[in-house]
Amino acid sequence: MSTDNRTSLVIMAAGIGSRFGQGIKQLTSFGPSGEIIMDYSIYDALQAGFDRIVFVIRKDLEADFREVIGDRIAAHADVSYVFQELKDLPGGYTLPEGRTKPWGTGQAILACKDVVREPFCVINADDYYGRQAYRNIHTYLTQGDVSRSGSVYNMCMSGFILRNTLSENGGVTRGVCSVDADGMLSSIVETKNIIRYQQGAGVQLEDGSVRALDPDTAVSMNMWGFGSEFLDMLEEGFCAFLEKHIGTQDEKSAEYLLPTLVGHMLDDGIAKVRVLETQDKWFGVTYQEDIESVRKNLADLAEAGVYPHSLWG
Repeated sequence: MSTDNRTSLVIMAAGIGSRFGQGIKQLTSFGPSGEIIMDYSIYDALQAGFDRIVFVIRKDLEADFREVIGDRIAAHADVSYVFQELKDLPGGYTLPEGRTKPWGTGQAILACKDVVREPFCVINADDYYGRQAYRNIHTYLTQGDVSRSGSVYNMCMSGFILRNTLSENGGVTRGVCSVDADGMLSSIVETKNIIRYQQGAGVQLEDGSVRALDPDTAVSMNMWGFGSEFLDMLEEGFCAFLEKHIGTQDEKSAEYLLPTLVGHMLDDGIAKVRVLETQDKWFGVTYQEDIESVRKNLADLAEAGVYPHSLWG
């Protein structure tokens, strides 16, 4: 159990939203008073008890982030910035020629290694997760066990219900989970192109057919709770990832992803992951067509009194 209740919210906002189209989707206004999705994530996290916000961004976006959200949030919480850069690789590795794609969520969190020294929650910048998920993870980080025990890393994740995480406008990627009777994660499989299917869910395959999925299955939305020791594991794993992929035909496209790494750790018996179920409905912006539905959802939440019409007064 942690003796220090300080906790950080780490927001991954360095990704390139290629499916979203023009503009930086993380900085698009959606709320009644011009709030962006991150405003709601940070508001919910602070209400749950988190006291530090760490933005993982590209260096070229720093000025925009400070102007659009960072300076505003700094009035309410300790704010830090770290930078996910293509060339930021462990010693001995160099950027493959022609590589322009970000290295993935694993490298994004590894960028926090010299800044985050307390238990932390990881989220995507462009996803609305709901209040319950933040409360669950903060409680676990401060009252559960997220420390390393021998060779085993203890961690948690927010387990969303698949049917609550689908887009009306196209396929999404989710970490499809198997959870045992004790609420522990047994396996996680990063699964692309999940769509609504006959009022349920399914994977749209290349031949046009659909492989049905149980709409009530637990999925990861990249909302994790880790102890600071996990950052050491991330660095070890990134070196192994680079060793495997650099010099091969996929060196320009392979991604170091948190769900994949956690899945490998489960297979190797060096991770224990508590799944914290939430009934909250996700929404977010994967496609341009998602914009209006997100704005309507946030307006409805404000009208219902879940949030003030102006989050920060």
